[in-house]
Amino acid sequence: MPIVYIIMGPAGCGKSSIASALAARTDWIMIEGDDHHPVANVEKQRNRVPLTDADRASWLDRLVKAINQYSDGNIILACSALTPYVQNRLREETGRQCVWIQIDVPPVVLKQRILARTDHFMPVELLENQLASLQPPADAIVVNGDQPITTICDEILRVA
Repeated sequence: MPIVYIIMGPAGCGKSSIASALAARTDWIMIEGDDHHPVANVEKQRNRVPLTDADRASWLDRLVKAINQYSDGNIILACSALTPYVQNRLREETGRQCVWIQIDVPPVVLKQRILARTDHFMPVELLENQLASLQPPADAIVVNGDQPITTICDEILRVA
């Protein structure tokens, strides 16, 4: 059964960079979760309004469709996957084994990284909400995200 490796965690943890590096090393397909947010979700977040699971429904519809367009091969998904609602939908609707890889970064580092970004819609004011919402699955592999990306990728490929 093909696998979807879900690189998960709050804003600033490095999901996209890690997923991209993993995809380059493995030749697996990479899907960027942020690319599938409807405009309304992006605007809500830009305006410092946290998303609810109801807001996430159409985003998940798009993500599931993006994953399911590939019948073979493993996929790497960069996706916050903060709540059980998101996790359950991905697990139940993709038809793939899900391997959850939680990127763990200290909040002070997350804040620094978010403040340093100029090309993303997620404001630092929503970080606390994301941290409070984070409920990783019991079987998530936790990886220290405050180390070089090559080291993170090595660890993920060793344990996943």
